[in-house]
Amino acid sequence: MPGNSFGERFRITTFGESHGPGIGVVIDGCPAGTQVSLDDINKELARRRPGQSQLTTARREDDIAVIQSGVVDRKATGAPIALWIANSDARESDYTEIAQAYRPSHADYTYQVKYGVRDPSGGGRSSARETAARVAAGVIARSILSSAVQINAYVTQVHNVMLTKPWTELDLSKIDGNAVRCPDAECAKQMEAVILAAKESGDTVGGVIQCIIQGCPPGLGEPVFDKLHADLGKAILSINACKGVEFGSGFQSALMKGSEHNDAFSHDTNGNIITNSNHSGGIQGGISNGMPIVFRAAFKPVSTIMRDQQTVDTSGQEVTLKSKGRHDPCVLPRAVPIVEAMVAIVLSDHLLKFRSIEHRV
Repeated sequence: MPGNSFGERFRITTFGESHGPGIGVVIDGCPAGTQVSLDDINKELARRRPGQSQLTTARREDDIAVIQSGVVDRKATGAPIALWIANSDARESDYTEIAQAYRPSHADYTYQVKYGVRDPSGGGRSSARETAARVAAGVIARSILSSAVQINAYVTQVHNVMLTKPWTELDLSKIDGNAVRCPDAECAKQMEAVILAAKESGDTVGGVIQCIIQGCPPGLGEPVFDKLHADLGKAILSINACKGVEFGSGFQSALMKGSEHNDAFSHDTNGNIITNSNHSGGIQGGISNGMPIVFRAAFKPVSTIMRDQQTVDTSGQEVTLKSKGRHDPCVLPRAVPIVEAMVAIVLSDHLLKFRSIEHRV
């Protein structure tokens, strides 16, 4: 099964299944001497772990990472770094009855068609449980970036409740101030009510996460196939339940004229080149221009709902599926640190490419 690795210079390979012994990640390409803080890794894992509030799945996992190789005295040696996260609350029995049925909107059928075999326990590799390994790798990726690079993702929409304030009017330090991870307290309350109502009725809801990257240096990305926003888009779309990504003005640019959309160049008080607007979302020609990188990611409702659904089994017979297990009524709150981690991995990868170009000049 290919497709378990991501990145070029900073490359991660994740392994493990949702209800197996555990999950992990091997990180290759981390420069020797890079600071590696296990405390920081576990702190970030705590933001993603299940069971952290009534808005998330009831599954209980400690999500404590163990460094298996590649680190000495809190510094990367340049060798592959291996991280292991044990599963402590796996329940394969929750999936016994659905082992022969294809869950609507899950990967069950497509996995069976492609590989001829599948792991019915929580979806195996297709489970969002795998993303804990990415979050752990993302912490190490951030250590490669300058401290000036700030990555902040937050929830801007849950179902039909939307945060309309621009990010420049928000205090991004308040993102983790509530369970929804929306920096506007009043809007967060409304979002929480929608999630709890869906949970009570056995349903799920989706929404939107916005990410702001400040301090990204100009020059990251390539002009053709390895555009920075293309790699970011691939990274974010690889996250479970993500169905769309837009940068800057995104789809709204289709309603604008060139005279409205163009970002005119100017300079700040220090003589640095800037743009007077940021419809490009900080990326032009596939390369970062030094302005804040802004994108939004749409997440669909979680596929597992606590209601009877019609489907077919592996023999093609129509059956009624009665879902069991422990699942999030809304993926958004726990997806925030995953989005941030994937951004850090992409940026560190491109930064290492950029440095190699500088060394050749």
